[in-house]
Amino acid sequence: MTARLTSETGYSLIELIIVIVIVAIIASVAVKSLKGTNEVVRTEETKAELEQLAYAVAGNPAVLSGGARTDYGYVGDVGALPPNLDALVTNPGGYGTWDGPYVRDDFYVTAGGASSEFKLDGWGRAYVYSGGNSIVSTGSGSSISRNIANATDDLLYNDLSIAVVDIDNDLPGTVFRDSVRIVLTHPDGAGGYTSRTTNPDGNGLAVFDSIPIGRHTLRTVYLPTNDTLTRLINIDPGRSSYLQTQLFSDVW
Repeated sequence: MTARLTSETGYSLIELIIVIVIVAIIASVAVKSLKGTNEVVRTEETKAELEQLAYAVAGNPAVLSGGARTDYGYVGDVGALPPNLDALVTNPGGYGTWDGPYVRDDFYVTAGGASSEFKLDGWGRAYVYSGGNSIVSTGSGSSISRNIANATDDLLYNDLSIAVVDIDNDLPGTVFRDSVRIVLTHPDGAGGYTSRTTNPDGNGLAVFDSIPIGRHTLRTVYLPTNDTLTRLINIDPGRSSYLQTQLFSDVW
């Protein structure tokens, strides 16, 4: 007859309690670690979104063509800051110069979505923006902000100096300065364009101020023959730009 081996050995109540406590501690640590990781992810996601929104407003300086910057965002097209973030996706007033959308939003409300994703931070709270220089996230319980530029004036009020010479690099002097007209055309901030006209001084120098960022059209016209030299001029934020333009012949 074969003997049956039996064992009645088990865990005591104290041992079970110890195991439960250890599991609870490990779970608590894991939850805290996961929560911390989620906060980091939300923070980094929000910072990346803020940068994209800033680029949508004022363009990405890294977007180049032929070595020249080509992206100036909403401000470059309209000549003013957007009144709100919605203006980055839908034309705020039938503006003819608006060339958006400047940011992608797959859930925009006018397309049937429940909310506008691009306006929400990593915690699902709406960004704070009212037409100024900063976009702010408050979802983390503290402010995460992104300045669009160093100052609003850097986006809207820049200077351009133009020096005009003829083909021999001669200056017009007081006699011929009135024979040259310089015309700068840029967005007017209200959906259209404005053209500003001036004549150079005797040293061939002309200056424009209060110019919004962007790629704008500059025309130099020699009035006696109505010959016109047209070019695009880049106005970058916070810079005083300088350009020398040369007429096509020995005109003075």
